Amino acid sequence: MSEIFIGLMSGTSLDGVDAVAVDFATHPMRIIGEAFVPYDADIRAQVLSLQAVGHNELARSAMLANRLAHCYADAVAAALQACQLSATAVRAVVCHGQTIRHAPQDGYTLQIGNLALLAELCGIDVIGDVRSRDVAAGGQGAPLVPAFHQALFASAELPRVILNIGGIANLTRLSPGLPVIGFDTGPGNMLLDAWIRRHQGLDYDDGGTWAASGHCQPALLARLLEEPYFAASLPKSTGRDLFDLPWLEAHLDAHSRQHGAIAAADVQATLLMLTACSIADAIRSCAAECREIYVCGGGARNPALMQALAQQLPSTRIDTTASLGLPPQQVEAAAFAWLGWCFSQRRAANLPEVTGARGFRLLGALYPC
Repeated sequence: MSEIFIGLMSGTSLDGVDAVAVDFATHPMRIIGEAFVPYDADIRAQVLSLQAVGHNELARSAMLANRLAHCYADAVAAALQACQLSATAVRAVVCHGQTIRHAPQDGYTLQIGNLALLAELCGIDVIGDVRSRDVAAGGQGAPLVPAFHQALFASAELPRVILNIGGIANLTRLSPGLPVIGFDTGPGNMLLDAWIRRHQGLDYDDGGTWAASGHCQPALLARLLEEPYFAASLPKSTGRDLFDLPWLEAHLDAHSRQHGAIAAADVQATLLMLTACSIADAIRSCAAECREIYVCGGGARNPALMQALAQQLPSTRIDTTASLGLPPQQVEAAAFAWLGWCFSQRRAANLPEVTGARGFRLLGALYPC
């Protein structure tokens, strides 16, 4: 039986779907190829509209799940073409789905995407719903990638941090002889993307150039860093439910009443420092012994953000996961392919010490073609 899995990841950045084909018949695993299918503006707008309570949510969510299934199927087709594979050569597609609500404190996390339809469209078994079992066991359901980071990136001698900067940033501490630690540090690209979209109509700040044109405002940065989430104890996870534009606007309004209005570019510069400082604070608090940080996700392609992070942690080597053999944009989709492979092996893939679950759990549900 084939051991090729295609992992699909569409994260909180809402840029589109990453697809990575991975062969687990070899050790270490082998990346066969990748593809990317961007979201159109309407899908992005619909996802954002479902982040808050609104009219006719159930129907809107179901219809969007159908559209997402077609988008995911396009990503699978693109990956098959890039890898010169037939559908019959693939054991399963592993689909994370699109998160629209994440509330583990209330006992649920919700990722949509009609997985039954995806199986129908692809003619390949689909594995999905990978977070809910961990939540059912009392966990956060996130982050799930630390187990993959441990399997792929851990060193027997060197303590290191794997840092994913997507819409939300999360880290994994891999220190020999110590338990794995992993959690969401706070906003990654999410607020940066939302702010530039509002003021310039762009999906993201390419290279961090707009942020670099502004000046960080220390008083605003200090206010943003007072958010209780940053000081909350582990385990913890977060998302757009907290760090959204209304959250930012509330802080901007309070700041402007005391200090006056801030130029939009200066807000962008401050948001970039918020990401860098919250990450650096998290690393200093839980991984002070680590002198190597390997970055993946979209933030790895933002030189201004990488430079700000280096300034915050001057004695630490900062590189991308490409130095460990896996390009930054492949890591998360490959991680979900690995989660699907674990499911096929009936192997638990959560880390209770990371998520807070009551124990190890088999993650996922199967939608056979």
